[in-house]
Amino acid sequence: MGAQVVGRAFARALRQEFAASRAAADARGRAGHQSAAASNLSGLSLQEAQQILNVSKLNPEEIQKKYEHLFKVNDKSVGGSFYLQSKVVRAKERLEEELRIQAQEDREKEKRPQT
Repeated sequence: MGAQVVGRAFARALRQEFAASRAAADARGRAGHQSAAASNLSGLSLQEAQQILNVSKLNPEEIQKKYEHLFKVNDKSVGGSFYLQSKVVRAKERLEEELRIQAQEDREKEKRPQT
């Protein structure tokens, strides 16, 4: 009987979390869906990726510069951590995906007819 209560509570919490997640994605609009999908694929949120590379704005030059520095200092041959180096790579990939999404949105806005 106790297992049924816990099971029902878990199922209810899961449904509530799913509904909240869907509502948040709907609030962000279509771009939010793409960004959320990119977060799921990379395993990092946009904010986490920005924190890892220590960038505040999505500037491709700054991202590349920070990536190169952090990748080099975390190289295993100089006593760095392969784990941290892989986090740096994933963060760069996530930020590049976000830049791609933004560029695609900009192109779509330009294609829309002006009214």
